[in-house]
Parts: sequence; structure tokens; C-alpha cells
Amino acid sequence: MFRNGRGMRENNWKEDRSMSDRIPGSRVVSLAVVVMFVMSGCAHAPNRDVARGAPAEVLCGADVLKRDGYKLLEGMRVALVTNQTGRDREGNRLPDLLAGASNVKLIKFLAPEHGLYGVQDETIKDTVDPKTKLPVLSIYGKTRKPTTQMLSDVDAMVYDLQDVGARFYTVSATLGLCMQAAAEHHVKLIVLDRPNPITGTICDGPIADKSKLDFVGFAQMPVAHGLTMGELAKYYNAELKIGCDLTVVQCENWKRTMWWDETNLQWGNSSPNMRNTTAALLYTGICLLEATNTSVGRGTNQPFEFFGAPWMDSRKLSSALNGMEIPGVRFVPMDFTPSESKFKNEVCHGCYVIVTDRQKLEPVQMGVAIVWQLRQLFGEKFEVDKVNRLLKSDKTMSVIKSAKDWKEIPASWQGEWPNSSRYGRSI
Repeated sequence: MFRNGRGMRENNWKEDRSMSDRIPGSRVVSLAVVVMFVMSGCAHAPNRDVARGAPAEVLCGADVLKRDGYKLLEGMRVALVTNQTGRDREGNRLPDLLAGASNVKLIKFLAPEHGLYGVQDETIKDTVDPKTKLPVLSIYGKTRKPTTQMLSDVDAMVYDLQDVGARFYTVSATLGLCMQAAAEHHVKLIVLDRPNPITGTICDGPIADKSKLDFVGFAQMPVAHGLTMGELAKYYNAELKIGCDLTVVQCENWKRTMWWDETNLQWGNSSPNMRNTTAALLYTGICLLEATNTSVGRGTNQPFEFFGAPWMDSRKLSSALNGMEIPGVRFVPMDFTPSESKFKNEVCHGCYVIVTDRQKLEPVQMGVAIVWQLRQLFGEKFEVDKVNRLLKSDKTMSVIKSAKDWKEIPASWQGEWPNSSRYGRSI
């Protein structure tokens, strides 16, 4: 089932590091553990603990690589796939660190959606990094997959991008495309892992239909996948049979139950509208509305914490949503006017989503509950069919339209993910 395993004992995952394979200069995620965890629908994940006391001193993959003197990259010609989130604990840019490492030859950057600096909401163009003077080649423009020309003089791609745990967040598709390119061109791929900011325990939502896979749905996975980028890379390599020469430099001192604020790592916006942990948590649910005639708060100071439209009745909607008693959230009626994006300079009536208990919130279930209620209240005014642009499940869309109670919707996707015993021994 797609559950976060609140009923399971904490000691199932008490010591993550004991389940890791090690190689000199790095830590590699144990694929057997990762696949068993994911493919059982997160049934073996621990309870999400309430944050208390001083945070842990978590090291990201970039910190581990730096501490170990960049030995993993020694003598290699490197193309770096990163953005503004690629930094060490002290805030130093990974581009500057690798450019200054005497035993590494950094030769270019490959820029994903939003660009090397993470501020562009548009197609990315080739440019030059002003500090290192190295070329920045776009993989979010004419191509979204590194080309032969980009990789012809490269020994290894280093991938360091922050994810938020959602299937439709495009860094996960960029990862898959880089892996395919690495395999095709016999280039090593080294993933510098980072924590999943909303813990590694939220695994929820329907599996994407195979016919609907694209850049906002690279693989048949649930909407909230519960993985780090390193774990996702291991999963792609095995399940999609990509077969690239992959190394994951794993985080140290991170546990699946940790929220971002428990890591003592500085928050950096992984995209222009992803501004805090609360937004990341709500994103997997609220963003299901993105393709419809609804604003999800882009162009406001709290994207993904607001949603609404000129045609909604905010008080009627908030009353109905609160009456549904969705665990972990309350809804406050509000008006807002986006300064950009959908309904720019138009007054939108909708709701402010207040997270009252993040331990209880299942964001994808919240998202489909909102979709269901919008259809109940506003009928054809709400473009419900466009929800499937990101949900990617005809079965779930059918249930949304036919359900008499919103709780029928999450029940419809339970058990979709194959049993873990299929993978436990062979990988």
C-alpha cells in the first residue's frame, strides 16, 4: 500500500548506514534496500518523528566528495549537472569547488530547468559561467538530454540537484535522461546525493500510466516517491534497465524520518517557487491543480500554500474542505492577486492551506480530496480532466468523477505497487 508506515517500528530503519555498500571515497546506496522500500509502497518506512532539539550534522554527497579530496573524480574530465542548490554545508558553490580542485578537470556545465542559477522560468540558453569562465550548455532547450557533442570530451557527468520527492518535479526526469545519455556514450555518472526535504517516508498516489510517461512523469512510480536522487538513480538503473556506469555518493548522518529542518542544512530554493519545506510538502498535492484553471499561488509570496481562481467561492470552498477533516491541514478562505503566471493581476478567491500536523498529512491524498471537492462544488467550471496532466492515472481520474466520498479515491490505488519479494533477492 502507499503508506508511510506509521505503524512500523522505528528500529526497522534505525541505522540507515548499516544497509549501505561502501566504495573508497564514497558511500553507495544499497539497491536491494531501496527497491524493497519503494516497491512495497513504503510499508517498511518508519514513523515520521516530531523534530526536537538540535538538528543532526548531515553531510550531502558534495560534502563527502570534498572531505575525501575529490578522489572519486581524480584525473577525469567532468561535466557538472547542477544549479544553485549544488553547494556544500558552508555554502560554497560546487562549480567553484570542482574548478578549484587540482586533481579534477571541470570542463563544462549542463544546465537543467531554471538554469545554472535557478532563477529562470523559461527555456534555457547556452551561456558562460562568469566566475569559472566555463561553458554552460542547456539541457532544457532544444534538447533535454545531453547530446553526443556535449559528452564527446567528457569522462564523467557529476549530477547534484535538489529534489522535493514528487514524480513531476523535473529534476527526476533530467536525472533519467542524463543516465540514458551516460549509458549511450559510455560516460560515468556520479550522483551526489541530497536529503529528500519532506522525509523519505512519504510514498503516496497512483502509479503513472505507461502511456502517459513524459518529462513530468519519467517512470511508472507514485506521485510522491519517498526517495532521494541517489536512490532514484539506483531504481532507474535497475527497473528501467538503463545500465549506466553509476556511482552514488550518499549522504551521511541522514535518516529517512528527517525533515529538512532536522538536517542543519541551509535551505536553497530548488526552483524559483520552491521556497520552504512547507511548500515542498504541499507541492505534491496542490500542484495537481497546476494544469487546470486554478492558480497554485505562483506570483505570490507563498507558492503552493495558496490556491484559487476568480470563479471560486472561497468561504464555501474552505467550509466544505474543512468539513472533510483531511488529516494534518486546515483551510482558510482568502483572496490573492498573482503578480505573474496564471490569472496575473486578477483577484483569485480560494484557500490558504495551513499545515497543522505534518506528521499526519498525506499530501497526495489531500490533493485529490481538493480536486474531488472542487468538482462537487463547482461542476463544469472546474477543468477536472486537466488534473490528469500530472496525476497520470485514468483509473484514479475515473474514481474522482464517480466517488460519493473522497476517501474512495486513495483506496483505489492501494496495492498497485508490486510486492517487494519480487526484488528482494535478485538486486
